[in-house]
Amino acid sequence: MPTTPRALPTLAALAGVFLTVGAAAQSCEIRSGPRPPAVVELYTSEGCSSCPPADRWLSTLKARDNVLALSFHVNYWNHLGWRDPFATPETTARQYRMKEALGGKHVYTPQVVLNGRDHRDWNGQSASSLGGLPAAAAPALRLSRQGNVVTAQIAATQGTELAGYWAVLQDGLVSKVTRGENAGEDLRHDHVVSRYQPVPSWSAAHGNSARLVLPAGSTQRVAFVVSDPTLTQPVQALVLQCPI
Repeated sequence: MPTTPRALPTLAALAGVFLTVGAAAQSCEIRSGPRPPAVVELYTSEGCSSCPPADRWLSTLKARDNVLALSFHVNYWNHLGWRDPFATPETTARQYRMKEALGGKHVYTPQVVLNGRDHRDWNGQSASSLGGLPAAAAPALRLSRQGNVVTAQIAATQGTELAGYWAVLQDGLVSKVTRGENAGEDLRHDHVVSRYQPVPSWSAAHGNSARLVLPAGSTQRVAFVVSDPTLTQPVQALVLQCPI
């Protein structure tokens, strides 16, 4: 859901960032602070009967708690009779990439990955119990928006190569499921990655700049995650939403 202007100072203080809003509509900026967030990835499907509890848990994680929650819907459950409307080939391919990085034998749902590691003890955990990314490895990151263009500026840092990805997020989505394992259920989702766009690797010593063009009038939250070149180990993350 959109963040109201009144809530922004509290969010900025807790996340260690600041936000400036320009006079023009959809113009704002946010910078990383001293504490990188925890990056929580949930791989889920509306065709999976064990996934709704994980979806509900992910909805309890808020940005003000210094957590970036990402819900990646996958499509390999679609053959059971219900086509997940939020699953894409790109988000599904990301889970297979994660499986290879973690040395897993199979993909599965619900799967929670915390800061690049498989995290099976998520049930019942509060946001405060999820540790953030190591500060020493995190490059400074700035996100800014002018009109429908979002720009990520990643500062130079130690190391060899970095990569990253954009994630456009949607909240408050509801589906009335009529077939498959969740037939008859009304499922609600937050932090859904409606667009996943990787950014090619770059030299960490030189920093980088990346741009994402949104549909005109979009009010969705936009996250940028800096990672290792495999895109599976995050080192920094930030999310931006301009006030309406």
